[in-house]
Amino acid sequence: MRSGNKVARSLRILRETGRVMAIATGSALLILSGSALAMQAGDVVVTPENRAIVDAADRSEDDRVTDERRYPGKMLTFFGVQPGMNVLDIGTGRGYTTELLARAVGPYGSVIVQNDSTISERFLKGETPSRFSKDVMKNVTYVVRPYDDPVPAGTNDLDLITVIFAYHDMEWLGRDRAATNRSFFNALKSGGHVVVVDHAGNAGTGVSESKTTHRIEESVVHQEFNAAGFQLVDVATFLRNPDDPRTESFRQSTVPSDRFVLKFRKP
Repeated sequence: MRSGNKVARSLRILRETGRVMAIATGSALLILSGSALAMQAGDVVVTPENRAIVDAADRSEDDRVTDERRYPGKMLTFFGVQPGMNVLDIGTGRGYTTELLARAVGPYGSVIVQNDSTISERFLKGETPSRFSKDVMKNVTYVVRPYDDPVPAGTNDLDLITVIFAYHDMEWLGRDRAATNRSFFNALKSGGHVVVVDHAGNAGTGVSESKTTHRIEESVVHQEFNAAGFQLVDVATFLRNPDDPRTESFRQSTVPSDRFVLKFRKP
């Protein structure tokens, strides 16, 4: 067996056991061992504070149904969101994640939430989702801006940016993801984080499945955030599903989609 094939086979085996992640960095291949990443797979232990947020009596029944496939306690814990933080939620949709973030940062924190102008017109008829009138959302500012110019002017002190099932949309909408990621970098504090969650595309497909099955190849996200100056510092696998054939959109699939969860840091 040629040495190149041996390396490829070894990397495949190690990936499958969750002990390493390979990240393309220019022409180099950076191998991160499991010990180099703080949180892996089942190691996301929900904090009591985040459990209380998820269990809050005034959350809607619709959101509790969504909880069954989103694992919000683990997600909030992975975010590392704390009271008093300033957060930007990209591609909020109808605001499921935003409300959780608003509860987590509390009255002394803030959440800016963005929907792309095309998404707003096509799916929300240009209206602000009704949940944004709830008392718990008083610390939230809702904006409609294109994905490649998502950050309001003067925003430069963010602790956290979340991009939940929205990064793939930027491709089929024709948005400039490099510009998006530059805006993220400029808006974050040093040491701030971006968390990207999306439906995993098949190997070698890049962004070509973004409009058909609403997926994106994970390596694309690694490469583009690395190019913008971010460092991958954490991964979680509580949304992974190896039984997903990756042939259908999450809307049509009979099994939960295979979803990656990545955390990047601004140095």
